[in-house]
Order: sequence, then C-alpha cells, then structure tokens
Amino acid sequence: MVRQDIDRIGVVGAGTMGSGIAQVAATTGYDVVMRDIESEFVDRGFDSITNSLERLDDRDALSEDPETITDRITGTTDLADLAECDLVVEAAIEDMGIKQDIFRDLEEHCDEDVVLATNTSTLSITSIASVLEHPERVVGLHFMNPVAIMEGVEIVVGEKTVDAVTDLAHTIAEDLGKTTWESDDKPGFVTNRILMPWLNEGIRAYDEGVATKEDIDAGMELGTNVPMGPLTLADHIGLDVCLHASETMYEELGDRYKPAYLLKRKVEAGDLGKKTGKGFYEYD
Repeated sequence: MVRQDIDRIGVVGAGTMGSGIAQVAATTGYDVVMRDIESEFVDRGFDSITNSLERLDDRDALSEDPETITDRITGTTDLADLAECDLVVEAAIEDMGIKQDIFRDLEEHCDEDVVLATNTSTLSITSIASVLEHPERVVGLHFMNPVAIMEGVEIVVGEKTVDAVTDLAHTIAEDLGKTTWESDDKPGFVTNRILMPWLNEGIRAYDEGVATKEDIDAGMELGTNVPMGPLTLADHIGLDVCLHASETMYEELGDRYKPAYLLKRKVEAGDLGKKTGKGFYEYD
C-alpha cells in the first residue's frame, strides 16, 4: 500500500533545489519539514525561500503573503523529524554513497507506506533504492532549477518502482502546479541525456573561437527558439553541476558525454556561474 493522503512533505537538503522544492510545496499549501546537516545550511535555505517569495510577491504572483507560506515550513537538522511526513523528497548532493546513506536512514524513520523520492538528475534510481528493504517505494522526482519558476518535473521509474508510487509522483508534481513527463532509469534520463552534450558543445564552440559567447547564445536563442543559450544556461544551472552530470554520463555512455575542457577549467577556478557571481558571464 502507498499512502495517498499527503499533508506533510519532507525535504532532505536545504540548498538550491531543496529550498526550492520546500518553497513550492508550502506555497501550494502543504506543511513542510526541511532538513539539512547543519543549522547554518537550514538558515541559508530559509533566506533563499524568503528572497524568492518576496520577488514573486512584488510581481503579484502569490495568492498569500510570504510569511504565511514560510510559516508552513519547519527547519531541522534531525532526520528523525521527517518521521511524520507523508512523502519525502531527497535533494542532497549528487553522490551515490551519500544518497544511499540518507535513504537507509529514511527507511528506519518513515513508515513503509511513505514514498521516498529523489531529486537526482543523473544517478540511478535503482542503485539508490538497492540498499533498502522496500526499494519499490523509491521514485525519481526530478525538479528543474529554479523550482519556483520552471514548469516541468521529470518522473523517473526505477527497476523496482511500483505503479502506485509512479502514479503518486505524477499526482503530487501536478498538484504543485507542474507538468510531468516520465523516463526509464537510464543515465541522464530524458533531460540531461540530451542537455549535457548540447551545453558542452556550446562551451567547446566558444573555447575554439567559433564565435563570441554572446553570439553563440544569441544564435541558439534566435535560431532554435530556446529561451537561453548554452553558456547562459550552464551559468544558471551551475558549472559544477554541469561538470558532475557530464562526468557521470561519460562514465556510463562514453565519449559523446566527455566534459568540455573549458568547463573543467572554470570549475577548478571556482567560477561556478550565477551562484558565485562569475561563470561564462559576470553577475551582481
């Protein structure tokens, strides 16, 4: 049996994705428990949520005031506080060992009918779930960044994921105002399998002097009707995130996913994109 009455959603991780998921869930009316390993990280998550809600409120994009929404979110550093949640979404860093450890702990605290979802963008749902006694309740719930703005959510079905869990994932995402699509548990799923080679080729074109970064982005925006060119989008995603995703799929799928040299150099220099103020472009 899978719990169908979802009132309280747990989020593991208060970073960019975790805080975004918590914000959207609270905005929709759910009570949320947002957990990270240190109180400092939880506080940063709340700061990010507050800033995002204030921007949305300034544009009259909220049906409630920001304080009412944030009051639905409880911060914690104790994973046991997620025991009363009806659904948990893990949004920790893209590290298989860390994610498996989190899911082991979640299985100890959460009832058997609680769906355990992961926001992973590249790692195998089946592998994450393999350490559990009940892997059938694990599903991929891959939100796009920024969560509050992006409409899509990718539902990823693991080898053991049962239909009731997949159906609930679609239902919850749609209740959060998102549109879903479904992917099998193959490296990169739909989005990153196609996106990462595109981003890397844009970076290579810039590095090889095909055009300026502005003209590469303009060419893709105006020539293919995408909202952002590859260099701007990479900056928004985070160059470290792009590199990690590319490396993961390079290991699984071979040379077509080999990270661009300039991408690796930027990450090594600490220029990670918009979140650090500098990537391919500079930001305030």
